[in-house]
Amino acid sequence: MNAQTEQVDDLRLVALPTAVNVADLFVRFSLGEWRLRSMQDEAAQTARRLVGAAVDVADRRLPHLLLVRLRLSGSHLVVEVEGNRVALPPELAGGRAGLVDLTAGGRLAWCELTLPSGMNASAVPLPRREPRRSPAAEQLGDEPDVDPELIQRILYGLGGAAERRRD
Repeated sequence: MNAQTEQVDDLRLVALPTAVNVADLFVRFSLGEWRLRSMQDEAAQTARRLVGAAVDVADRRLPHLLLVRLRLSGSHLVVEVEGNRVALPPELAGGRAGLVDLTAGGRLAWCELTLPSGMNASAVPLPRREPRRSPAAEQLGDEPDVDPELIQRILYGLGGAAERRRD
């Protein structure tokens, strides 16, 4: 695995059967944000296999947490599942995948997928989101006028300073 990570996204899930579908949605959303839609199917299938293997070895009476992580490193997208009990699915064994015992306890199952030709992790753009107001703010209409002195007094009060500025 390449240690130089350019971007990362993760999601914590409970090791229950529903985690498989949630991991699929998470991967598809993240890769859409990273403009790697051409990899969505392969990466989502890989995540489903890794999470499914972790769910299979989990104790359903006392399920543990899983951390599903996507990392862009070098010329690869790395799909990782970390938890107390994870396993490497047989269909991923032998490829660019592995299972690592973590020093703090638990295990990490991972699989590297090659980025589209000619692309590397540093070329993948960060997600861009348009600034927008919440639906509740939209209902209120225009922004209210705010007295800058009032805001300054509030910030001063929150800061807990011992001495107040005199005008």
